[in-house]
Amino acid sequence: MGHREDLLAGARRCLEERGYARTTARDLVAASGTNLASIGYHFGSKEGLLNEAIAASFQEWAERVRALALAAVPDGAGDPVRMLVASWGAMLSSFVEYRGLSVAFIEALAQAERQPELRAQLADTYRRSRAQVAQMITEALGVPDERRASTLASFQIALCDGLLVQWLLDPDATPSAPQLVDALTAMLGTAAGVGDGQDATTLA
Repeated sequence: MGHREDLLAGARRCLEERGYARTTARDLVAASGTNLASIGYHFGSKEGLLNEAIAASFQEWAERVRALALAAVPDGAGDPVRMLVASWGAMLSSFVEYRGLSVAFIEALAQAERQPELRAQLADTYRRSRAQVAQMITEALGVPDERRASTLASFQIALCDGLLVQWLLDPDATPSAPQLVDALTAMLGTAAGVGDGQDATTLA
């Protein structure tokens, strides 16, 4: 690998082991076997390197969840409940596998408000992840409407982010995939009863 690839690999190790906020430029040099000048040459700054490593890891994470979910129900296309259980189960399992990166990602989010470049990079990462998840929803459930698939993907991502925070703080209290499906079913049933047959979009 060249210095750029070495730096990204080293940055990922630092993010997993030290987190976003505590990683220094010297940590990155030591982990990558490169030098300080290489960071500036390839990424402009330590933050630029960490931001790109975070974005790449996030994309890998999203693809990992997608692969796990599809593998869990190879014949489940068109079955929303089975796909929900599979995708949410894969999501919860991935938290263990990507715990170090999860913590680093939460730390990066906290910095994004004061770092416009990081904020733009994370927003772009979310856009790409939303497209990935929307594609999975289209493949698995046959949702042909692109806008609807994107909205469903945003819901899935929002659920993932919320569950991640809960899991990091108290894993034992985080609901399982079947419990999440039961809760969603109950909420939709209650909403339908309250709305007395109204379309869900009119209940706000």
